[in-house]
Amino acid sequence: MNKVPITLRGVRKLREELKHLKSERRPQVVQAIAEARAHGDLKENAEYHAAKEEQGFIEGRIKDIDAKLSNAEVIDVAGLGDLGRVVFGATVELYDEDDEKEVTYQIVGEDEADVKEGLISITSPIARALIGREEGDVVEFAAPGGTKTYEVVGIRYV
Repeated sequence: MNKVPITLRGVRKLREELKHLKSERRPQVVQAIAEARAHGDLKENAEYHAAKEEQGFIEGRIKDIDAKLSNAEVIDVAGLGDLGRVVFGATVELYDEDDEKEVTYQIVGEDEADVKEGLISITSPIARALIGREEGDVVEFAAPGGTKTYEVVGIRYV
């Protein structure tokens, strides 16, 4: 399987979630199953079935995170130096020529993306259009709402 790029922050978040699931959520659901079993008849025991469903979700999420971490290619953005162009992990300050306002995005892996936090996926149309660009470049790309035009105002590697 191909390596998937992820930032150091993204790896930390996944590891924290994995630790939480294994050390807190898993023991809690095991305890809930044991308590529900103690109530007797499992066929009509809603607490038991809910706890088993929760257990399945937790185990699935643990497997998912383990797979993501094993296929991760961790990119330390701060260690890249000043490349003068947009690369994975870079924080890009843009001037939205259509809305006449500045916006800032960091280009991250798919699992880290959160537009509300200014984190855009490397596979998004805007990120693909920005990769390799330099300050002063004007970028035009097809967005879901129509064609957008941005000017690259600044690039940071933090």
